Amino acid sequence: MIDPNSEEDAVDGQKEASGADRQGADDAAAVRFRPYDVLELACAFTETTVTDVSRSCISVRWPWSAVDPQAENIRWNGQRALPVHEADDWEIFRTEPVEAALKPGDTCQVGIPPTVVHVLAVHHFDPPSVTGMLPRPASYLEVLRQGETHDPELEDQGYAFDPAGGEPIRIVPLFRPYAFLEPGDEVTDRDGRLWRFDAAWDWHPFDEAQPSAPAWPLALLFRKGEPTPEEAAAVARATAVGSHAEELERWTERTLARPVTRQQ
Repeated sequence: MIDPNSEEDAVDGQKEASGADRQGADDAAAVRFRPYDVLELACAFTETTVTDVSRSCISVRWPWSAVDPQAENIRWNGQRALPVHEADDWEIFRTEPVEAALKPGDTCQVGIPPTVVHVLAVHHFDPPSVTGMLPRPASYLEVLRQGETHDPELEDQGYAFDPAGGEPIRIVPLFRPYAFLEPGDEVTDRDGRLWRFDAAWDWHPFDEAQPSAPAWPLALLFRKGEPTPEEAAAVARATAVGSHAEELERWTERTLARPVTRQQ
């Protein structure tokens, strides 16, 4: 569920996506989110029952997703294991009271406290992935928590979830760097140099002798063809003041992390 009442820096286009109608939400997620988006996640705490407790995790009956009866090779038992609070594994869902205080048969609540994350990647599945649970995900968001920088040497560093899944996760877009550009856009910068924009910190110069980022203001030259006057004006207006360094600073202030660029 996308919350429309987000900050002024909210991702363009998400304001219409609030509400209860999830039809087509999986397809829309591919467009709605992109790497480096900064989001706040939350999920109302819901009552459930503890089924098992070990030194490393606690299992609870999952109060939202349904068993997929047609998933012949994956049989989900309706439970989900959550790492204990002291464990190294990061899990956005938590219990109240905390995991260490619970035992099998206890009643508790499970949900997500307000948590700031930034998107590492968006994964797409066509057809939707068979997980043993319904609904079947057509996309996953892979996110990092606030304060965590992506390490390319680490496997499974991010946390993946279905933004249109059974859990009523409230997603508030906080900031999208270069929200006025789209992947694949081509621009010219203040110095007349040509660039292709693939992601906020992933710029490709047409002249490899250029600096690592364009100098503002920018002029939009190409967007799936010739841009409309309105599209070109929007980019010019957005970059009339400021700089790439300031855009990076705004992102860093919200994520408490640093981006990993292709130059690294």
